[in-house]
Amino acid sequence: MMNEDQRSTGDQCGRFWNGIELLKDATEKKHFLPTGLESIDTLLGGGLRQGQLTEITGPSSSGKTQICLHSASNVAAKQMGVVMYLDTSNSFSPSRVATIIYGASDQFGQRGFELQPKDARFKSVMRSIICESVFDIFALFEVLHQLEVSLLNDKVNNGGSKVCLLIIDSISSLLAPIIGGKYPQGRSMMITVAMILKKLANDHNLSVLVTNHMVSAGNGAVKPALGESWKAVPHVRLVISRECESNICTATVLKHTLLASGRTAKFVVPS
Repeated sequence: MMNEDQRSTGDQCGRFWNGIELLKDATEKKHFLPTGLESIDTLLGGGLRQGQLTEITGPSSSGKTQICLHSASNVAAKQMGVVMYLDTSNSFSPSRVATIIYGASDQFGQRGFELQPKDARFKSVMRSIICESVFDIFALFEVLHQLEVSLLNDKVNNGGSKVCLLIIDSISSLLAPIIGGKYPQGRSMMITVAMILKKLANDHNLSVLVTNHMVSAGNGAVKPALGESWKAVPHVRLVISRECESNICTATVLKHTLLASGRTAKFVVPS
């Protein structure tokens, strides 16, 4: 017979889960982190699901980064945990974060948060956001490895709060260059990134949020980048479009583990 240590080692290596175990995992561990954009949260059934990878895809200037910044600001302001924000194109904007928290402090639900001076509110939020610049696939591997080691050692925290949200804006900026022929093992590296992200999400109950750009699909149509191999990776996939010369955006569900595809919601991003 196996002892308790042997069983726990087997669990870490992978095993079959029965229905009761899956239900317990979903109801007790997999909660939602609200993005702070009410229509997006409603569309997603509550927000960014912990333990899962959510992808936001859309053309340039469609609002993808705005959703990332809103999500980071909302989670930090509500003191739900620490946010790890991997910035691949210098898109992280502290001034935009300030605009978000000053304009919606009454929605954060953190008792006394809106009564704090503006500077104190901003510093409180920024202390809970760890921003790292990552400009190539090798730097991404290094940062993800360091994050995993730190999570295992319980070192990535702020005042007792652990990392609960990992954002990569954008994942396609790092993966597209390696699958275009320059790197023979590019697709294998892409799948390795996918496996690491999903393992981090599952093992440490993180919400992982990534952005992806669009490429031509022929006949004037567009589709998410990174091809069919990546298509199966996200648990949830939203496509964002923006009305011409407007701040009004539309989010459409392309893929969801619990909800029907094709559902839409409109939201407004700051000018």
